[in-house]
Amino acid sequence: MARIFMLSLVAFLAAMTLSHAAEIGDDGLHKQPWFSLSFRDVAEDIETAREEGKRLAIVFEQRGCIYCRKMHEEVLSDPQVRDYITANFNVVQYNMFGDEEVTDLDGSSLSEKTAARRWSVVFTPTILFMPEITPADGTVGEAAVATMPGAFGKSTFLHMFQWVREKGYEGDEHFQKYHARKLAADGGAMETTE
Repeated sequence: MARIFMLSLVAFLAAMTLSHAAEIGDDGLHKQPWFSLSFRDVAEDIETAREEGKRLAIVFEQRGCIYCRKMHEEVLSDPQVRDYITANFNVVQYNMFGDEEVTDLDGSSLSEKTAARRWSVVFTPTILFMPEITPADGTVGEAAVATMPGAFGKSTFLHMFQWVREKGYEGDEHFQKYHARKLAADGGAMETTE
């Protein structure tokens, strides 16, 4: 009887693990069905997001990235996080070592991997948060209002998206103070292990 119970438990845990597995595309990157498809012209993507009442976030990932997998399976799969992001942001995915063409804000045509270097992206995942209005000049790296390098827990991740949406970068409250205040207000309701 104990053996049957253990086999059932193992089968149940395996099924739970598979239910949180993120889809992997032909490029080897984890995918979310709500990621925005675009021609990777950043000025157009900022404008499209603005017309939809949203902000643009660019996420850089790479094939085999364990931190990207963690972000997709543990954070982006959470309904609270997913629903907030989809209501307020268009997310466009870039491959840090990809060759697809990207148009920078200054009109330069680059490959994804060249754009990553130009915009100082050296780690995956990295999320660049773009301004509401397309700047008149400069690059994406210069125009980004905030950058989130790495995979964080749900609370930090969600709070960063909220801080950007609320334009916290324009005020005096640093993100770390904002995050601490939000954690205290949540009373620990969200996962706090970062």
